[in-house]
Amino acid sequence: MTRILIAEDEPRITAFLEKGLRAAGYATAVAADGDAAYERARGGSYDLVLLDIGLPGSDGFTVLRRLREERVTVPVVVLTARDGVADTVAGLEGGADDYLAKPFAFEELLARVRLRLRPGGAPEPTVLRAGDLALDLRTRRARVPGRTVELTSREFALAEAFCRHPDQVLTREQLLGHVWGLDFDPGSNVVDVYVRYLRRKLGADRFETVRGAGYRLRC
Repeated sequence: MTRILIAEDEPRITAFLEKGLRAAGYATAVAADGDAAYERARGGSYDLVLLDIGLPGSDGFTVLRRLREERVTVPVVVLTARDGVADTVAGLEGGADDYLAKPFAFEELLARVRLRLRPGGAPEPTVLRAGDLALDLRTRRARVPGRTVELTSREFALAEAFCRHPDQVLTREQLLGHVWGLDFDPGSNVVDVYVRYLRRKLGADRFETVRGAGYRLRC
């Protein structure tokens, strides 16, 4: 199983990342400070590192520099609240494989993780299929038998989350994290509202309510 090291000191963000990555089929481990992150990442047990810049002890830039100086080639995706150009350049020039500013939607992070884990950086499929539903990732349109459907950005992101996990029950919390990112309100009914939108546009029977659990895209 693919193993991902989460180097992050904020418990809420760590829990958010662990839940999402485990739901996507990855094994996770956590390092809450820079020194622990460095020691774990250099050991060769992980396939990818999610590295926060603002770690206590050695910061993320220091951890990254030390890893690359030792020829540790594990892919590193930098996560940070610093979104200035200088910090982005510093991260990439320091050896990061990708850079993502907080807050972010989990689906965007997951797409970047998948890209870095694919051998040779092979391109991601441009069309996702789940039964007779197809999502074109380039045009951001959905296709069902006999018609093409225009979706808003949030509707498309929700449909994409379902299509990446067909026939799997996704909780409201998972869907909130996938589509609305870190700044979601756990008590919100926004998922239910947007599932109704998708049912109206893509077919009422396609999205099944699993009582007490969440929703499932039926294929």
